[in-house]
Amino acid sequence: MSDIIRLTAAELAAKLATREVSSAEATQAHIDRIADVDSSVNAFLHVSDHAVAEATKIDERRAAGEVLHELAGVPVAVKDVLVTTDMPSTSGSKILEGYMSPYDATVVKKARAAGLIPLGKTNMDEFAMGSSTEHSAYGPTRNPWDLDRIPGGSGGGSAAAVAAFEAPLAFGSDTGGSIRQPAHVTGTVGLKPTYGGVSRYGAIALASSLDQIGPVARTVLDAGLFHDVIAGHDPHDATSLTNNWPSFAQAAREGATGEVLNGLKVGVVRELPDAAFQPGVAESFHQSLAILEQQGAEIVEISAPHFEYAVAAYYLILPAEASSNLAKFDSVRFGLRADVPGTVEDVMAATRDAGFGPEVKRRIILGTYALSAGYYDAYYGSAQKVRTLIQRDFASAFASVDVIATPSAPTTAFKLGEKLSDPLAMYANDLTTIPANLAGVPGISLPSGLASDDGLPVGIQFLAPAYEDARLYRVGAALETILVDSWGGPLLDQAPVLQGGAR
Repeated sequence: MSDIIRLTAAELAAKLATREVSSAEATQAHIDRIADVDSSVNAFLHVSDHAVAEATKIDERRAAGEVLHELAGVPVAVKDVLVTTDMPSTSGSKILEGYMSPYDATVVKKARAAGLIPLGKTNMDEFAMGSSTEHSAYGPTRNPWDLDRIPGGSGGGSAAAVAAFEAPLAFGSDTGGSIRQPAHVTGTVGLKPTYGGVSRYGAIALASSLDQIGPVARTVLDAGLFHDVIAGHDPHDATSLTNNWPSFAQAAREGATGEVLNGLKVGVVRELPDAAFQPGVAESFHQSLAILEQQGAEIVEISAPHFEYAVAAYYLILPAEASSNLAKFDSVRFGLRADVPGTVEDVMAATRDAGFGPEVKRRIILGTYALSAGYYDAYYGSAQKVRTLIQRDFASAFASVDVIATPSAPTTAFKLGEKLSDPLAMYANDLTTIPANLAGVPGISLPSGLASDDGLPVGIQFLAPAYEDARLYRVGAALETILVDSWGGPLLDQAPVLQGGAR
């Protein structure tokens, strides 16, 4: 395996700055890696045919003495939920197969302006509906740790690309955990920013009050560097915050000293007992808590009594918003059009039947029902009331603790096909991540080790109050530094597959 692709984004950026490595060389190395292993992983739906040319332009600008962004020349993978002008944007669905957008998503535009090199578009559950990337119309993505297991979802393609050394950075989107849960099962780092902290303009909408774009990386510092690029106000996005954000990379660098842990108050939710988690996941979580205590942190039991209703509320709010957002795919304006005789309604029905997969249809039906006359107050209205109660739980908790810690997901990566026939079991996989989306607070998942019962990656999640994303980078980097030292190197160095190519 090329040494270049094993570099973190920060390490690669440093070598690019000194011209020890060229961007063209680094980009080609990652494209070669994709060619070597992606037939097994299926992380990418489309690979850019002009990435090396774009990288060469960055090299020329750097050689000419131009002052460039720290990440200029670093390759990045783009989750296919984000529209791009030079590559198809499908959101993992047949209904958008081959669709070319007339504009770039704001975050993609920002990445290009900073000189990052888009490598291609990554696989995902169709319209981001799923926890396993098995609901993609283009086949499932596989976990680089075990090709018979899922890489999480909906952003399994981005997480798998980073874990398989196909890209040092990737875009993710998180509606109920789709950045953090894939990070948990692939041994990577993922952060869901405060709602509104990163523009959603150009992100193909699933649930507008829940969706958030964020970074996927191999280290907390890399995530912070990338987050610095994509954060900030966007007038094209009505939900975009006008806050002046601090440097998240600087916060990660500060956290790496470990001093932030001394006196830190870490909340542990009483209503999330060990019995709710796979034994190896619970064990790893408690080991991380013990490390935090050794470094001077105080572990505080908190109560969040309404967290147990989060999954139920989420799966009413999300389908309701999805049924509205996906109404635009009507066979008339863009996308697939079924060639059938009859009225426009007949064509629309045939198109949506052919273009949408089973999970999308399931959620559209559920959402339409929840919004229908006579049921709105009983279902959607009640779910929104629960959402308010969850927000109050967070407010109460953060009055006494600095961060909340949970396992990032209940189990390690499960087998492909294991939960496809049981949607409720699949939905329960987002038990710990959904509350943050309902409340709009930021959350980060970073590797906490390997589960003792199956040897697969486990992640720990930290949640902070809204607008306190930098706090997560400090705490995450502090724990990461200690854990990596105890492991003798990055967790991904222990991955048993794909180290020498596809198997």
